[in-house]
Amino acid sequence: MKDFDRPGRRAGARASLALLSLLTLLALTACESGSQAKSPPADGPSVIVPGGPGERNRTMSAADAAAQRAEDDSPNSADVSYARMMIAHHRQALEMTELAPDRAESTSVKRLAERIAAAQGPEIASMRGWLTTHGKAEKSAGHAHEAMPGMATKAQLSQLRAARGKAFDQLFLTLMITHHEGAITMATDVKAQGNNLLVEEMADDVVAQQTTEITRMRTLL
Repeated sequence: MKDFDRPGRRAGARASLALLSLLTLLALTACESGSQAKSPPADGPSVIVPGGPGERNRTMSAADAAAQRAEDDSPNSADVSYARMMIAHHRQALEMTELAPDRAESTSVKRLAERIAAAQGPEIASMRGWLTTHGKAEKSAGHAHEAMPGMATKAQLSQLRAARGKAFDQLFLTLMITHHEGAITMATDVKAQGNNLLVEEMADDVVAQQTTEITRMRTLL
């Protein structure tokens, strides 16, 4: 009986060994596939770099594109124009906030005006310093400040100076919301058209801070 069962045992052992080998191979393959799926490309995601006139677009890694940008972030005309215009834009905001302590009724409006002034004063100094560093004058010939987005007209400023109490609060908030929206438009434009990293960082700060302030002002209307 033992001799009769021995071939069967051997066949069963071989079948078990074959099954074990197959399962081991499948497990190793799954591990390798999982590792490959989880491992990011060595060079990171690729970006398309527009070519010059008559040239094809190029593809390079995001890291290489960032390095190239960092090596050459020389200001272009959009950067310079943004700094000049934003100085004038911020100056008008300071002119408006200076009216709040004596004319506003709402404590919240007064505090808001203080925060705006505290933020935009140093930003003006930073942009002036940036222009000086790059050998650019603060003003350009024939630049019309009132044409900038969000700027209050002379008539609106006169109306704001004459207002008191709740009337001042409402007009101040309305004009300043529009003023902030204009600043965000300018910052968004220079982020798309400019080349200087510091200007881009200043524009990012304007977008973040003034978006938050717009939300706050709308709750006070």
